[in-house]
Amino acid sequence: MKRIVTFGEIMVRLAPEGYRRFTQADRFEVTYGGGEANVAVSLSHFGMDAAFVTKLPAHEIGQGAVNSLRRFGVDTTQIVRGGARVGIYYLEKGASQRPSKVIYDRAGSALAEAGAGDFDWPRILEGADWFHFTGITPALGANVAALCLEAVKTAKQMGITVSCDLNYRKNLWTKEEAGRCMGELMPYVDVCIANEEDAKDVFGIAARDTDITSGKVSADGYIDVAKQLKERFGFSRVAITLRESINASLNDWSALLYSGDSYHFSKKYRIHIVDRVGGGDSFGAGLIYALSQNQSDADAIEFAAAASCLKHTIEGDYNLVSADEVLKLAGGDGSGRVQR
Repeated sequence: MKRIVTFGEIMVRLAPEGYRRFTQADRFEVTYGGGEANVAVSLSHFGMDAAFVTKLPAHEIGQGAVNSLRRFGVDTTQIVRGGARVGIYYLEKGASQRPSKVIYDRAGSALAEAGAGDFDWPRILEGADWFHFTGITPALGANVAALCLEAVKTAKQMGITVSCDLNYRKNLWTKEEAGRCMGELMPYVDVCIANEEDAKDVFGIAARDTDITSGKVSADGYIDVAKQLKERFGFSRVAITLRESINASLNDWSALLYSGDSYHFSKKYRIHIVDRVGGGDSFGAGLIYALSQNQSDADAIEFAAAASCLKHTIEGDYNLVSADEVLKLAGGDGSGRVQR
């Protein structure tokens, strides 16, 4: 069984009931989530040996975050305990023409204040086959960016495959800051994952004939984006998710995998969205699983896109589906008929 280690921040997610707005809420639902934690949970559901690495306070809220991972089979033994607080994000779910909204309250979180002495990367990565992080993690501060750099350098020295989801977040840093920092990390990355906006926001590589606001996505334009990313940083593969937003409730979803020698597009799914948070993370997990199982690039991108399609139908950050369920959808059974 392949072992995958992910590194990042897990947060408390507070959301009003249903589709209520923040100003309507008199109670919030509490769940947990965060980019790399979401990936670890997905991989555990696929039957992988998945470990999540972070720093969390030793108090009960920190333990609640740990427990949310343990219940789904994620290895939490490498989580460092300490610090004052768990980061929070508030989610207002959009509907139809009203977009979803996220408000962060994560300044001063345990991971944001972590230092080099907190993580022994050679020990943490011993026995690992794959290491994954996202662009959200180095955005937490220069100290955390340094932790990411130390981790990817160690992984590369140990012969471990490294993947990164660019995941640009404008509320955490500027495009210029992201470009400088991520540019320093990318030489150690084997598999780059991005969405239809990330390459432009982080590295200034824009797709031709594409208008994100109107939902227009150019297939040829994104082949060129993937090619430029590979040529600039030497990735073995570049994967790009292509979200065509009809509105907040209805999206068309597909993806591209580019290796230099070839490229493959997945089939396109029309999704009636239940919860889109974690959609990109579920795609990344699907891709990691498929490639680590030595699936062909064509099969791998189908698996990843199908995994993410299913996540959009599940409440919360975590993608709680099995590999068999993903394979069934990837194979063409999207009927949604009752299983008896």
